[in-house]
Amino acid sequence: MDTRTKRRPTSIDVAERAGVSQSTVSRALAGSEVITEATRARVLRAAEEIGYFVDERAARLRRGSTGTIAVVVICRPGQGAADINPFSYMLLGSVCLAASERGFETLVSFQAREEDLFGHYEERGWADGLVVIGTTTNRVAWDYFRKLENADRNVAYWGSPFDDLEWVRSDNRAAGRLAVEHLLAQGYRAPCFLGAIDSSQHQFAERYEGYCEAMREAGLTPSLIATREGATREEEGEEACARYLAGGGRGDAIFAACDAMALGALEELARRGVSVPEEIGLVGFDDLPATRFSRPPLTTIAPDPATAGGLLIDAVLGNGDGDGGQQRRRVPVSLSPRGSTAR
Repeated sequence: MDTRTKRRPTSIDVAERAGVSQSTVSRALAGSEVITEATRARVLRAAEEIGYFVDERAARLRRGSTGTIAVVVICRPGQGAADINPFSYMLLGSVCLAASERGFETLVSFQAREEDLFGHYEERGWADGLVVIGTTTNRVAWDYFRKLENADRNVAYWGSPFDDLEWVRSDNRAAGRLAVEHLLAQGYRAPCFLGAIDSSQHQFAERYEGYCEAMREAGLTPSLIATREGATREEEGEEACARYLAGGGRGDAIFAACDAMALGALEELARRGVSVPEEIGLVGFDDLPATRFSRPPLTTIAPDPATAGGLLIDAVLGNGDGDGGQQRRRVPVSLSPRGSTAR
């Protein structure tokens, strides 16, 4: 039996097959305009016949590019893959797709423990830049990745707890206003906001600010149902809703800072026999897949995932408008009305 390793075809083999020089093969495969279309076609046909493929990674490295974007998903310590916020997975998919559309592969890492944090992908020559997403509750991780911004690296952050970083966020104030406008249009007159406004999750505070603006413009007084930190967002929403109802809360609608909190609140309302949407309307944020199958389906607001992924990749690659390296990008949001507000 012949155990010899089959030799990979080279550009020299293509040149011999096509009857041209090796330099002509290189120019033809690189798309040079000095090569006629007829010659290019002959080279491409010869390359296909002998199974020759351009090593794009090697070509990129010669041009000073790895052709890869690293993506780090920050998790809570001790958190399993099934416990990660589904929105992080949605955003991760959008980032990977946006990178692929721009000709880049992605190198994905899930990180949580302080001793395992790593972001030196550019220095190692593994990636041209880094996107950081994930939970803001892991402050140690965010402090670590914040330092990368000061080292002149190509880094972009989603949902950063620090305003001095190259962040991309949803248009959270617009989301707050949209929630109030929708609830009022549905006939509710005392919408409340459920969430934490003094945490590292700046997005929540921004949504509350938009909610307050819309309430005051409507001549109404804002009402906050403050959450307390819990093991999950669902538990936070459930506990805050229970505390609010036990205290005699009189609101007739709730805008929760995120879908997970809203689903927790929905569970508590069902447990107490409070009818949704008849007695209390409920709106969330994120448009998680689970919201379509809750009882009733949850009205929610969400950023456009494709736009979010594209803006993050463009921020890393230095595309788009900037202001001295501290670009501010907002992703537009839209409302998905469902049964939880369908009076």
